[in-house]
Formats: sequence, C-alpha cells, structure tokens
Amino acid sequence: MHIHILGICGTFMGGIALLARAAGHRVTGCDANVYPPMSTQLGEQGIDLVAGYDAGQLALKPDLFVVGNAISRGNPLLESILERNLPYISGPQWLAQNILCGRWVLGVAGTHGKTTTTSMLTWILEQAGLNPSFLVGGVPQGFGVSARLTDSPFFVIEADEYDTAFCDKRSKFVHYQPRTVILNNLEYDHADIFADLAAIETQFHHLVRTLPGNGLILANAPEASLKRVLDRGCWTPVEWFNTAEGWQAGEADSSGGFAVTLLGRAQGRVERFDLTGDHNRANALAALAAARHAGVPVAVGLQALASFSGIRRRMEVRGTVRGVTVIDDFAHHPTAIRVTLEGLRQRVGRARILAVLEPRSNTMKLGTMKALLPESLAEADATYCYAANLGWDAAAALAPLAGKARSFADLEQLVAAVAADARPGDQVLVMSNGGFGGVHDKLLAALAG
Repeated sequence: MHIHILGICGTFMGGIALLARAAGHRVTGCDANVYPPMSTQLGEQGIDLVAGYDAGQLALKPDLFVVGNAISRGNPLLESILERNLPYISGPQWLAQNILCGRWVLGVAGTHGKTTTTSMLTWILEQAGLNPSFLVGGVPQGFGVSARLTDSPFFVIEADEYDTAFCDKRSKFVHYQPRTVILNNLEYDHADIFADLAAIETQFHHLVRTLPGNGLILANAPEASLKRVLDRGCWTPVEWFNTAEGWQAGEADSSGGFAVTLLGRAQGRVERFDLTGDHNRANALAALAAARHAGVPVAVGLQALASFSGIRRRMEVRGTVRGVTVIDDFAHHPTAIRVTLEGLRQRVGRARILAVLEPRSNTMKLGTMKALLPESLAEADATYCYAANLGWDAAAALAPLAGKARSFADLEQLVAAVAADARPGDQVLVMSNGGFGGVHDKLLAALAG
C-alpha cells in the first residue's frame, strides 16, 4: 500500500512513517517545516518528502492519506482530499489499527518527561533482550531512530495528550489502549486546545478507562492532579513512584548514581546516571517500574539505566568553542525550563548559565504562561529571549529579571549578543521545541569568530 503522510516531519508523524515503511508500505509525505533531526532521519530511510501542501500531490495517487494533527481545515491538500472523498485516517488511529493491535503496549503519558522516560523504558527492555518496538517523540542516542518495528510483543510509545487530528479532538493516547501506563505528571498546557486543567484531566481519565484489569498504572505521587484523575474511577492496579510509600530514589552521588527502594525496601543502585535533576531520577523510577511489569528483573533495569546515554535535543551538547559549551534542549513549558536549568545547575555548580529561549509552542505564543517565565529562569545568570512573532511583550514579561534578561526580534542580533557576552566556562543552554533558525550552529560559528 502507498501511504502519503501530511505533516510527516513532526516527531510523531515521522515515527509513523518509519513504522509504515518497516511494515512493508510505500511511504511518501509532505510538510511545511522541514528541519533536523526528523528530516535527516526520513532521508536516511529513503522516504521522499514534498515541501508544502499543494493539491498537486493528489497526482501521487496514494492508497491512503494519513493526516497529522498539525493539519487544519483550509489546508489546500486536505481540502482537496475531502472534496474528492479520498480515503484518509489520523496517525494515531492508523497506528492503533495496523501496528499496536495485539501487542503489549507500554505508554508514557504526562505534561513533562515523556520522551526521556519513554526512551529509558525502551532502553531497559532492549538491554533485557526483549527487542521492543517503539515510537518516541525524539531520537534516543542508543538507537539513532525515533521509531522501530520488530517482531517483539512489546511496544513502547510516548502517549501524548495533544489532540488526534482535525476530525478527532480526543487526545492521541486514547487510541493506544496500553496495558502498562506511566502517568508522569499533569499540569496545564496546550492552551490552544484545552480551556483549563480540568479539561486535560478529563482526557487522562478517558485514558484510564481504556486500561485492562491485568494492566498497571505507575503514577507520580506528588501530583495532586493525577490523584484527582484516578479518583474519578480506576479499574487497574496502581503503583506510586516518587514516594516512600512506593518507588523512591535516593540522592545522587558524584557519578549521578542513586539508590532505589520499593515500599521502603532496598532494590539496589543505579551505579552511574548521566541525566541530571530530581525529575530525571523520578523518570528513571517510572521506567524501572514499568519494565518490571513487563517481566524485567529490577537488577537488570538498574544496570540498564547506568548505560542510558540520553536523547537528542535533551541536554545534548552541540559543541564547545573557546571554553564555551552550547547545549540543545527541548524545554518550552515554564516547568520544563525550570527543572532543566536546575538540573544543569546541579551539574555545573557555580559556572555561568546563559539561557537562550524561543517561546515557540502554541501555548507560549498565546502568552498563557508568560507570568511564570521569570521564576522558571531564576537559575540562569543571563537570559536571551527570541521574541519574534509573539503576541505579547517579552521584555515586559521578563522585567522581573531586571538586567539578567534581554529580548530580541532579530535572531542574528541575539546570536551576536550571546557571543559577545560569553566567556570561557560558560554553559549556553538553548531551549526551543523547534529548529530555532539553526541558532546552535550560528552560536558556535559566532563564538569561533
């Protein structure tokens, strides 16, 4: 079957493309925003890309169009598909019907940490010899691709709460019907589609309603929102993590390693852990517990976590020039920005951190979270905000940071300012959920110059 994917360069739809090709289909696709790592990954897999959404793509005559959730009514290709009554389906529904059906699905849901935790869980299963299939919203360093299809019964998936498609406003994860699910955290996000936190909690409750009685929920104990979700009805056993009444991580040592307990009983240690911050130790607990449900002994999981090397675009060092290190991270929600900076501070001590931020997500562009930004950036010694195309005044929002924050409407001016201010030993942390105009390479070039 020939499948043509609309919005193929998104992390989720790019993963769908890889899975469909691995399942034996011919795959093509189109997108308006093409940037690494997804464009590179698709090209390496021999998947042809078309720039834009012109109706002329109907001439490809695919058997089925798979429509990503970035595609809205008014899109010329989508309108032509609808007018001609051509067959189409959403990405999550195609995945559920063609790939996930009959498999043991392990889903990772939550506002933050989905990609990291999904990657950790996949790595543990891999090191245990279970050869899992997976779809991650990033590229795990140990695998080099964001999705893989194997003959294993286990499938690990990043279970996103964002809506499914223009024609289906349920959260994507409702389609996946996992047996094992991690509920990492839950707070307000996606202001473009959810009116408030209660609306998101309802979607999480819908996910809980799909879980079987022989499944398992791993839930983050400090999150009151998750307790409210489960109080609405739960038919599946629950294990709590990040608490002495469940799974708990000890303090990190000089190698990042930490002890793990379950109900107060020692389970062993992760001897080395490359990821920083309390949040990543909590992510590791969730992955360890989920893998245990799939039959992986805790000792095997602990050993696997010690060799986990992270994910591209999650605290990924892009280069060091004249003693200045440039780091790429996907953080874009204020909570993610805060914990990412706190984790980096734990690693670098008193070294200066220069935060380079692009408020790019739909929620951030709307300004819904702007009042939370100053507090989230507190650990940075200086902040440089790219304020082009925002519907709110970034300089005014960051005013509480006084002289520690500047905003720029021009990317080249921002790069020049960072390069002029940086000095040996500095950590330049770039945070964006998009390509950010290739700012990482621009910064490295400017520093070299």
